[in-house]
Amino acid sequence: MKALFEPKRTNTILYCRHWQETVSFYKEYLELPVVFANEWFVEFQLTKTSFLSIANEGRATISAVQGQGITLTWQVADVAAVKAELEKQGIVTTPIKRKWQARVCYCSDPEGHRLEFWTAENEDRQE
Repeated sequence: MKALFEPKRTNTILYCRHWQETVSFYKEYLELPVVFANEWFVEFQLTKTSFLSIANEGRATISAVQGQGITLTWQVADVAAVKAELEKQGIVTTPIKRKWQARVCYCSDPEGHRLEFWTAENEDRQE
């Protein structure tokens, strides 16, 4: 079955009450590159065609959900290495668990959005 459309570019927008802290988290701790920024909206590049934007709720027409019902999930080359780096920067993470034939860990951004980092078990280099 053919999809209704094929996205050429994706962008997830998170509307935040704790906008500056959340922007700093993605910029300084996760070191995502900024591709656009103004006084209330910052867009980060995740991959060649995938982006994450942080919008200030106070300047937007959409309210923040304060992390309720949102998980950003990212497959990474080595979940243990990502977890170690996050913790080195003082970010609290969960223990690595096995889930759906993958090894996963979680943390939250300052707004309360859950981030899931995972590596397929057959790709994971560390136990």
